[in-house]
Amino acid sequence: MRATVLYAPRDVRVEDRPKPTLQQPTDVVIRTVATCVCGSDLWDYRGINKVTEPTPGGHEYVGIVEEAGNEVTGIKPGQLVVGSFFASDNTCPNCENGYQTSCLHREFVGGAQADYVRVPLADGTLVHVPGDVAEEHLPSLLACSDVMGTGWYAAVAAQVKPGDTVVAVGDGAVGLCAVIAAKELGAERIIAMSRHEPRQKLAREFGATDILAARGEEGVAQVKELTGGVGADAVLECVGTPESMQQALRSTRPGGNVGFVGVPHGVQIDGEELFFSHVALRGGPAPVRAFLPDLINRVLDGRINPGKVFDLELPLDQAAEGYQAMDERRAIKTLLRP
Repeated sequence: MRATVLYAPRDVRVEDRPKPTLQQPTDVVIRTVATCVCGSDLWDYRGINKVTEPTPGGHEYVGIVEEAGNEVTGIKPGQLVVGSFFASDNTCPNCENGYQTSCLHREFVGGAQADYVRVPLADGTLVHVPGDVAEEHLPSLLACSDVMGTGWYAAVAAQVKPGDTVVAVGDGAVGLCAVIAAKELGAERIIAMSRHEPRQKLAREFGATDILAARGEEGVAQVKELTGGVGADAVLECVGTPESMQQALRSTRPGGNVGFVGVPHGVQIDGEELFFSHVALRGGPAPVRAFLPDLINRVLDGRINPGKVFDLELPLDQAAEGYQAMDERRAIKTLLRP
């Protein structure tokens, strides 16, 4: 089968690799219908995360079940499924508490930029998409496998509630999906931090009421100005840099919440500043599996359309161009068709 492999910074190749097989009786193998490049893939692509050996790429997927292990009971061959980037049994105490990405038996689902993918713990990881699914829904279903679920978790972690003022820090796919989540959870005012016109336009389409292009202390000052000098009720940090985290914390009102889902790189938090801010902080790898059934229903009902974050679609063979376009910010997110 074909699969992307990262050899070194900015060296993505599509190669012929062995088709995955069932390794455990709880596994399935799916034929990929759609996959994509994630913003977090760019940490490796840019050499910020070290790659010490050729590494298959991708962790987002929608596909048709081809084979199922003999202990898989809820997922059947022929079904269209969506799953999380972490496999989970969905029955351990952490899963039952809604944190499937901390499952006691979790396993990363990598190598999804490929014709086929092995998904462990299939019954606890995958969600069957019922009925005849329209082609137009596939991009949004794919978004639910990570960026929509991650944006949703940012809003849940920040405890967004009806009437809130919310700030989304980051205008990548996760930040834009966080805008959707804030609107769906009832936020009255949604401030999107963005300096790029196409992303600003999409943020407004998704529900942003205000756009701020400023960064750093100027950005914080403008948030305070829009909120009567107090700060936002909830801030959704969707980048993972020291600057984005500092902006998020300082844009939040006393007693407010920051939900952080950007994978941290070099982030250090001043304990004394946090102590006196009265700001609560929660984040981590999004427990996408917890939200998938609800998000899938919202997509199929036409309530949300996160698939609009895919502004570049390419065949799998052209994956390298998809990475490069996102690296150069010529694309928000690249959808790949095997």
